Formats: sequence, structure tokens, C-alpha cells
Amino acid sequence: MTFKLSDYRKRMDGALNSLRKEFGGLRTGRANAALLDGVVVSAYGSEMPLNQIGSVSVPEPRMLTVSVWDKTMVGPVEKALRQSSLGLNPVVDGTTLRIPMPPLTEERRRDLAKVAGTYSENAKIAVRNVRRDAMNTLKRLEKDGEMSENEQKAHEKDVQSATDEVVGKIDDALAHKSEEIMQV
Repeated sequence: MTFKLSDYRKRMDGALNSLRKEFGGLRTGRANAALLDGVVVSAYGSEMPLNQIGSVSVPEPRMLTVSVWDKTMVGPVEKALRQSSLGLNPVVDGTTLRIPMPPLTEERRRDLAKVAGTYSENAKIAVRNVRRDAMNTLKRLEKDGEMSENEQKAHEKDVQSATDEVVGKIDDALAHKSEEIMQV
């Protein structure tokens, strides 16, 4: 068994990419189709992402529309949007739901910044778990005699520096998103 830092690095970067995707779903005052990526609808006896039931578009800066493909799903889609933590109030127009984006209040901005902080903390936990896996692998390789103690220590430093780098990028992403959210 060999140790490849690149494998662990990919997993760490995956946590960062996942965080960026979650940040895309946080409102900043302008309409963004990614905002509805996390909305799940009870449809056809299972939970389905909204984008598998209809198409989301942004016709104007403060409006989203969802064109539902199956007219029997309009009610469940409306219910899912209302029950989401996004604070949206869709207006049904046939098979289309118009979702006006209300301006964010100061309190709602602070709440969204807290949610962003939670997302970033979860990403850091994921990165630390990858680091722990890498460190355990290194210890096992050294114990099994497949790696010298000096090699193990050198690899541990590499793993830690990769971890520090990705955690720094997570902190930067959080700072940027918080600033974006708090802009009036």
C-alpha cells in the first residue's frame, strides 16, 4: 500500500467545492436559480430535487420562476417552497410558480450569515476527517514497516499543510459570502 497525498487532497477539495455549492443556495438579495437547488419535493412516492420536477429560471433580478412539467405536481412544489428555510412565498399561475424575492431585513441577513458559518464549519469538519484518515493511514504504514518514521513525519507535515491551506480557503469563502450577504 502506498500513500498518495493527492487522493486526500481531492477529498479535501471536494469538501470546499461542496461548501461553495451550498453557499450558492444562500440568498444575497438578488434572484439566483441555485437558490432552489436544495429544495426537495415529495413526488411520486419519494423525495425528488426540484430541478427534476420543473425548470427554474430568473426572468428578472428579484424574481424566480419554476415551470412545473406535470400539472399534478404544482401543489407539492408550492408546499416544498413554502416549507423550505428560504422564506419564500410562491405565487401559482397555472403550471408556473412565480417567486418574488423580498428584500432581506437586517435580522434575516444575520441569520443567513449564521447559516453560512454553519456550512463552513461542516466543511472544516469534513476536511479534518480527511486529515484524520490520512494520519491513520500513515501510522499504519509506518507500523507495518512499509514506511520509515522519517517518511511518515514528512508526509504528516504535507497532510497538515494541505489541511491548513484548504481550511484557509474555507475561511476566505465564508468571509466573502458573509460580506455579500450583509451588503444592503
